[in-house]
Amino acid sequence: MAVLADSDTRWKWGALTANRVAPAGPGDPGDPAGSGIRLDGYLLRGRATPTARQLGEVGVHADSLREVTAVEFLRAMREESYDLLVLALVGGGVQAMLHGLKRAWEDRPRRPVVVTGYVGVVYEKLADGLLLRHGADLVLANSRQDAERFRAVYEGVGADASAVTEVALPFLGGAAYTGEHEPYTVVFAAQPSVPESRRDRTYLLDRLVRHARRHPEREVLLKLRSQPGEHTTHIEELPYQKLAQRLDLPSNLRLVYGHMGEVLDRTDLLVTISSTAALESLHRRIPTVVLTDLGIRESLGNHHFVGSGCLASWDQLDAGHRPEPDEAWVARQGVAADGSYATAFDAARERIAKLLERPGGPPPLTPYYTPVTAPGYLPGILARHHLGPDGTPLPGAPAADREPGPVRQIVRRAARGAYRHGVQRVAPVIRRMGEL
Repeated sequence: MAVLADSDTRWKWGALTANRVAPAGPGDPGDPAGSGIRLDGYLLRGRATPTARQLGEVGVHADSLREVTAVEFLRAMREESYDLLVLALVGGGVQAMLHGLKRAWEDRPRRPVVVTGYVGVVYEKLADGLLLRHGADLVLANSRQDAERFRAVYEGVGADASAVTEVALPFLGGAAYTGEHEPYTVVFAAQPSVPESRRDRTYLLDRLVRHARRHPEREVLLKLRSQPGEHTTHIEELPYQKLAQRLDLPSNLRLVYGHMGEVLDRTDLLVTISSTAALESLHRRIPTVVLTDLGIRESLGNHHFVGSGCLASWDQLDAGHRPEPDEAWVARQGVAADGSYATAFDAARERIAKLLERPGGPPPLTPYYTPVTAPGYLPGILARHHLGPDGTPLPGAPAADREPGPVRQIVRRAARGAYRHGVQRVAPVIRRMGEL
């Protein structure tokens, strides 16, 4: 099986999903290769291509892993033979690959089963993201609620909704929470793009500092996704590390990296704006808080947690309040805190097995978007990946005839570093100047 991903978080989701839904059954979630099934990883070259440190932190191993352009990947898919392909990409990337793969496989007697989905909570661009993913054999929904919403969107535009398959997040797990640790540990799970403004991010950091000073007997951790200069699924213009450098942090407040599951092993209270870490925490029945300090807004994503029972402010937390999750809400969110996680991927495995057993293999890919249904939208999406309207590589597109030489590799790294420097240093300055 193979996975194509465009960021560290999507690589984690894609590799673990491939392992969970492989018809032979799940192996070690952190080591798909250990299940006896070969896993080849492809990292789509772009602004968020993960670094070696990020890949190591994810903790997912593959038999092979290489960085490719879209055209290089499509050529590899013509040359290699797989039973299962997971597209762990942003919506536009999925749509481009579906059209490119349809073209690349048109003369092959059999093709892999193609699976796609979302890394976490779907709280924005629902219709846009779903229709860009339409055409895959399975579009995975991480919860019962998402499955219902996904089918409603597809059926509402007259598209086939049969690909929607309910599963759960593939990285849930770990021991259930049994009681307070020594010391009591509060973890704030930071997000790279929520909130965006310096004022809001400074406010959240200040409240975390105040909480640590108010409770010197507690250990307070700021869990970070990436180091300055690294990119993840979303662009982070104002890393908390930079903001923290200007503060005198109390001794019981630390900035930490690493695997979220390992951090949750010692967590007594998980606090976030809207991170998927909240679902991981709820799965383990760890006390979980989704902050309301900045409002309950679609732009923050915390509106997804309306009805969860987890909404609270720092003032309430400082006063000793501990929210109790609503069990009915939790049951609809794919959290599987009731012990059902062991069977959460059964339907997806069965569907994949049937497609592989089908005479002639899976049918041709049929995305909803075509030059007929979206003539003003689709060509631009394909062109961003150097593909023409019919999915054929455009003239002059990067090819996979040979590995790039050392000079070209150096230039690529320098260009990527310059881009990240521009995003995190130059862009905020220009934005502030524009506000004068």
